[in-house]
Amino acid sequence: MKTVGIICEYNPFHLGHAGHIEKTKAAVGGDAFIICVMSGNFVQRGDFAVFNKHSRAKMAVLCGADVVIELPTPYALLSAGGFAKAGVYLLDSLGVCDYLSFGSEQGSIDCLKTAAQVISSDEAQIYIKDGLSTGISYAAAQQQAADALLGEKASIFQTPNNTLAIEYIKALDELNSKMKPITVFRTGGEHDSDIGYSASALRKAFLQGNIPITQMPGAAVAVCMEESLRGFGPVSIKNAEQGILSRLRGVEDFSQIPGGADGLDRRFLRYAKTLPTVSLITQSIKTKRFAMSRIRRMLMNSVLGIKNEDIKNPPPYIRLLAMNQRGTEILKKARKKTNLPIITKPASVYKQNKQAVRLFNLEAAATDFYALAYDKAENRTGGGEWTHSPIVL
Repeated sequence: MKTVGIICEYNPFHLGHAGHIEKTKAAVGGDAFIICVMSGNFVQRGDFAVFNKHSRAKMAVLCGADVVIELPTPYALLSAGGFAKAGVYLLDSLGVCDYLSFGSEQGSIDCLKTAAQVISSDEAQIYIKDGLSTGISYAAAQQQAADALLGEKASIFQTPNNTLAIEYIKALDELNSKMKPITVFRTGGEHDSDIGYSASALRKAFLQGNIPITQMPGAAVAVCMEESLRGFGPVSIKNAEQGILSRLRGVEDFSQIPGGADGLDRRFLRYAKTLPTVSLITQSIKTKRFAMSRIRRMLMNSVLGIKNEDIKNPPPYIRLLAMNQRGTEILKKARKKTNLPIITKPASVYKQNKQAVRLFNLEAAATDFYALAYDKAENRTGGGEWTHSPIVL
């Protein structure tokens, strides 16, 4: 029986995600195990997840996954390359995954592999370096390199899921992973669009008080409704604006924050401590070189106290969020093969090295900050990371 890894956010889980799992199983064997590495309470676009990580992990297990482990927040808040590499590293470290599956607009693994090989070449890196020297963003510089080396085929870099797929393939190669990449053709809307199976559109619906029942599996809808009734979602960054502003004004050195290179730290220092809203801060910082996604990630890293030193090494542990009974079988196998500790009881992290303790404490603080965005005051308590056990269904 094969085991497949999926790197995801499920923010929230929708029918497109369910289709990806179903097509993945069909491609490698219908009884395949599915292990997901999922962003926690903060997601790669530099935002609060619309529902907390345990509820989203529960949705995933109810809708086709067997195990969900966490991509720790400092790595979830990296750009596409760092996000992909950390996720691949965790799956590879489990020692049980045969495949890595991801969606793409291209749908051809061979085309994606070719693009990954070309953009990783020394020649491409020269083009990218030259582009960055002119003051354009990394994405624009990479596109220029692709245009020069791939011609018409460079259009593969113009859609977000293709770009992330290429980063997954690059990470597999860099880590010399035995996992084989497979891709599922992505239908419907693009990532973060408002058409098709769009997580962005679903988030907007929830935040406007609607429940997009036609766009989600029934089990996922039920979890969202339960969380909403209990006052644990939907969560909006706007609910924590006062806290965000307070944290930003306390940062002394933005150059130590991930993403602060190329002068972005100076723009944060100029605007983040004086302007009265998060929107005004991010809009004032933005230039053609600094994409809004990068600014949002740096803002969230600043707020959560994450520094460059926290991401210089790969994740030091595997944190279990949820699993089903099948998942217990594959997790037992992983425990015998992995070179990383699998954390199920939070207190056990103190048996690990200093990096692990530092990372878990950062995660606990991030969870406490996330809780401040809950609508119901009685839910805004601290210490949740230390008391929440993995969900077993």
